[in-house]
Amino acid sequence: MTKADLVEAVYAQLEGSSRVSKRESAELVELVFDTMKETLGGGDKVKISGFGNFVVRHKKPRVGRNPQTGKEITISERRVLSFKASQVLKGALNG
Repeated sequence: MTKADLVEAVYAQLEGSSRVSKRESAELVELVFDTMKETLGGGDKVKISGFGNFVVRHKKPRVGRNPQTGKEITISERRVLSFKASQVLKGALNG
């Protein structure tokens, strides 16, 4: 599913109950993603009940190896995004 598909799904869900345009649906989806990016960028986690948790983890620098040459390289310190699905989501996926 792409962001455009998500906008279409939001528009379809809200179309009958209120007068929401596609542009407003796109703004709503964009607002949710922007809020999540800001929250995660600030180091906080995002917990969506019934869906899962998004957490930013810190990885220390480490020594890696170039698979083509076998030469050792240093992999820099970085932050990575981790997602853990909720039990509700796991149950829905596994029927």
